[in-house]
Amino acid sequence: MYKYKNIHRSLSLLSRTYETIVPFQHVNPSKPMFNHPIKPVNSPLFFCSSTLGPYEHDEIEFRNCSETLGLVKDSVEKCELERGVGLIMNIIGPPGRDYAAVRNNLEQCNASVSPELVTEVLSRVRNDWKAAFTFFRWAGKQPSYMHSIRQYHCVIAILGKMRRFNAAWALVNEMNKSEKSMVSQQTLLIMIRKYSAVHDVDKAVKTFNAFNRFNLQAGVHEFHDLLIALCRCKNVKEAEGLMKGNKDVYPLTTKSFNIILNGWCNVVCSPREGRRIWWEMCNEKIPRDVISYSTIITCYSKCNETKEVIKIFNELKASGVNPDIRIYNGVIHAFSKSELEKDARELMSEMKENGIHPNAITYNSMIMPLCKKGKTSDAYKLFDEMLQRKLVPTVQTYQAFFRASRTSKEALSILQKMDEMGCCMDHDTYALLIRKLCRWGKFEEVWKLWNEMISSGLDHDRSSYVALVNGLFLNGKLEEAYKYHVEMKSKGLLPEPVIEETLQAWMAAKQTTERSMVDSKTKCSDA
Repeated sequence: MYKYKNIHRSLSLLSRTYETIVPFQHVNPSKPMFNHPIKPVNSPLFFCSSTLGPYEHDEIEFRNCSETLGLVKDSVEKCELERGVGLIMNIIGPPGRDYAAVRNNLEQCNASVSPELVTEVLSRVRNDWKAAFTFFRWAGKQPSYMHSIRQYHCVIAILGKMRRFNAAWALVNEMNKSEKSMVSQQTLLIMIRKYSAVHDVDKAVKTFNAFNRFNLQAGVHEFHDLLIALCRCKNVKEAEGLMKGNKDVYPLTTKSFNIILNGWCNVVCSPREGRRIWWEMCNEKIPRDVISYSTIITCYSKCNETKEVIKIFNELKASGVNPDIRIYNGVIHAFSKSELEKDARELMSEMKENGIHPNAITYNSMIMPLCKKGKTSDAYKLFDEMLQRKLVPTVQTYQAFFRASRTSKEALSILQKMDEMGCCMDHDTYALLIRKLCRWGKFEEVWKLWNEMISSGLDHDRSSYVALVNGLFLNGKLEEAYKYHVEMKSKGLLPEPVIEETLQAWMAAKQTTERSMVDSKTKCSDA
């Protein structure tokens, strides 16, 4: 049986004090979270996806940022915005430049600052906190422009991701000092997510306790957001302790248990812990809903426990809960992984009979296992079937084919197809292709992709740098590998420890050799 007493005690203690969370006084909560008064909130059911990782919140926080240009319908306005963004990006330049010079150049530029321009630029530099913060500060001083909540949230998310929490809290303080405070639940939730991402549960909980200091309600919905943020970053043990330690204030519900169940099942991927929570729901008389079943089925599917998937699926039918498309997709994925393609097809037919039409994820559930097993011809047949049904392949569809590709020609052919279908690559796809092409020694294509990321509005993130530096290193291109390793660190991105150690040793040896050569030449000339 899982023990919670130590968690409750430690979380209770950390909730009573607030010395280190923020550099300004007024965010200090007056009451520990276990005694925090609430007003129940009736909010729609929200459930965090099991596919989201610690930093994929950035994609939520920047959901509309990269689409700013596309949303500007007037062609003249769009051209002006594109010109302004291009001008700013040229001034900002590559990572590692002199930011004092960047500030001076920004002061002299004639770009017309607007909310759309600021949002677009912040989206493009969201993995370079120094550039983002420098630009944000400059933009805020321009006449006829004032930052809105959206721009503050963008830069706070950037600073939090790069662990610049003092600077982030300074901006929160600045938002609160405006005539009408701009600080909202979403503002503090961004900070909670960033603390969760670095596994600082102490600070995440204290930030939650700061809601009342900003005259914000910390209701059931906000408490669930805290649990979701913690679970999504693998702090599931602590989240479970919080849920149970606060049950007198925030009653145990299907939703709260589903959040913890999802954490154990699909973030930590522990069927054992998932099973424990599953039975605790029964013991606590908490009704299981379609999300509960979907979560446990996905877990068993990931862990190749097909028998358990079938058992839970049959139990679901017997309970009177109607399976939805997520459950069908999870079971189809389990069948496909176990090479039970015929059963997967039969289940797809059952879906249609029940009025549930297969979607792109249904096909992905079959395509991905086939690609992983090298059965690409069967996967392509399903891909063609998707198109015949007028279903649009997702970026995950193409990633499955990229992973299965054996030559650069095959990978580039898939890339061309992806482009023709109008499917945009994300950071993960670029990193995957860079890794593959480096392995094949196709560096001309690697550099094309590397430069294309910027022109596509995606700055180079940690995953793309790691793929490039590792690829260059393994191909003996140590000078270039070291150059991009330094650039990566200048942006505040953490390198791979093994590669960093090796590159540092190589650079030290190189410098020693160069000094020895200089000393030898000096001695020869003296002689």
